[in-house]
Amino acid sequence: MRNYGPIDDFTVIELYSDVQVNRDNVEYYRGLAERKLLINRCGDCGTWIYPHRPICPECWSWNIKAEEVSGLGSVFMWTTLMQQRSPSAPHEPVPVAAVDFAEQKGLRYLSRIVNCRPEDIYHDMPVQLTWIEIGNLEWPAFEPISDSGRGGTR
Repeated sequence: MRNYGPIDDFTVIELYSDVQVNRDNVEYYRGLAERKLLINRCGDCGTWIYPHRPICPECWSWNIKAEEVSGLGSVFMWTTLMQQRSPSAPHEPVPVAAVDFAEQKGLRYLSRIVNCRPEDIYHDMPVQLTWIEIGNLEWPAFEPISDSGRGGTR
């Protein structure tokens, strides 16, 4: 893990200069810089909110705070990207999945699946959070965990 020192808003904006950082997602990006996956959550009703919004879609509360998720979930749907990013990059498949987090039904996060062949991914496959380096930053990704006792559909 890189040590950026104190991660103030200016540091977050500098680190993630290619994305639009705003008041609704600044904690998410601050968390990424600290290798924490933070998702907004309503302080009144407990609903997890992703994509990040300033108001709870369930109870309309403005009492929203970023909280760390467990990183445990299952593959809801997936695809394999075959696009070569640049002429110098290797041409290899990139599996991407919508991961259903264990915290809340329907709380999904889109990310890469790593440490797994694309043909081995299946619906409801249990996965856990891991981190990969892209450029000079670390990003969340997911890898399979033992699926003993879970009846995933292959």
